[in-house]
Amino acid sequence: MLIPVILSGGAGTRLWPVSRRAYPKPFMTLADGGTLLGKTFQRALTVADAGAPVLTVTGRDYYFLTRDAYAALPESRGHALPFLLEPVGRNTAPALLAAALLVERQYGAGALMLVLPADHLIRDIEGFGEAVARARRLATQGYLVTFGIRPLHPETGYGYIRRGAPLGDDGFEVQAFVEKPDLPTARAYLESGGYDWNSGMFCFTAGALL
Repeated sequence: MLIPVILSGGAGTRLWPVSRRAYPKPFMTLADGGTLLGKTFQRALTVADAGAPVLTVTGRDYYFLTRDAYAALPESRGHALPFLLEPVGRNTAPALLAAALLVERQYGAGALMLVLPADHLIRDIEGFGEAVARARRLATQGYLVTFGIRPLHPETGYGYIRRGAPLGDDGFEVQAFVEKPDLPTARAYLESGGYDWNSGMFCFTAGALL
């Protein structure tokens, strides 16, 4: 079973004052009237297995905002929408560990987790589905899969992934993670063609992560 896990806990301070601690980026109303959180939820449903829940990891400050955002979406009706509330935000790793413990307990160590940050905008839904299908095949073999984005320009605000050896047609080994390089280094990464932006999306079984 593939279970989407939406991470909705960031403060979103980069886009202040439109996004701020009390009303972070996932809840901002976009030009089409939707929100990043709503679009993430809708995107999750396109790849979730039938009957799978959509698990959301958030905090007390954002629980009601998140619940109301889901309730406004017709697609949410009839879906199991469990929430896991963190007592304190401690970035991605503890949130994933808590989610993995819950998924393992309720669905078994072999259950697949597709981790999706709540503040992404992905327009190519078909391409997203194809990437998830490849990640799923690797994750069922025990790999911890991270999704890379081909860089469009030298960017100093993102982490990078250095690609290693191919894993068949489905992906590559990770040779290294590189955090937020300076501009000359980012230019070198772009020119080399061997680096991707680190998206913060993941796929693995609960047991493999634990």
